[in-house]
Parts: sequence; C-alpha cells; structure tokens
Amino acid sequence: MPINVPNALTILRILLIPVLVIVFYLPFKNHLVVAAGIFAFAAVTDWFDGYLARRLGQMTAFGAFLDPVADKLMVAIALVLLVERHDTLLFTLAACVIIG
Repeated sequence: MPINVPNALTILRILLIPVLVIVFYLPFKNHLVVAAGIFAFAAVTDWFDGYLARRLGQMTAFGAFLDPVADKLMVAIALVLLVERHDTLLFTLAACVIIG
C-alpha cells in the first residue's frame, strides 16, 4: 500500500468519521458547530489530496480507489446523523436518494 501525502490525507478523512460521530453526540455547547467544522475540514482535505496527487505526480491506484470510498463514507455518515437528528420524511427520502 503506497503511502504518500495525498493517500495520507484520504486515510485521515476516513479516520475523522468516528471523530465526527463522537463530537456530534457529545453534550457540550456548540457540538454541532464543531461537527460541521470537522466535516468542512474533511471536505477541504478531499479537494487538497486530489490537487496534491496531480501536482506532485503521486496518483496511485490505491488512492484512486480509496478517495471516492472515503467521500461516500463521510457523506453517508453525515447524512445518517442529520436524518437521526431531524427525523422528517422529506429529509429522510432526500438522504436515501443521495446515499442510494
């Protein structure tokens, strides 16, 4: 498994998923803002890992596979958390369409 900076950022994004879930449920002031910040940071790393891979010529088959997997995991978990928090039929259906 080739580990370079872009792949490390992708792995970091996967490792941030349990952190996002934990922060989402922790009972402290502004926990949802912190969770949104974690999601935003993950989104920036998603852009940055692709940029670095192309710029540094460090594109790998492993990274090409793992990057979209990390994206889908992060978005799916965030949507599940939001549906659990705001349980409405319309929101649930929209999340199912996006995930599905």
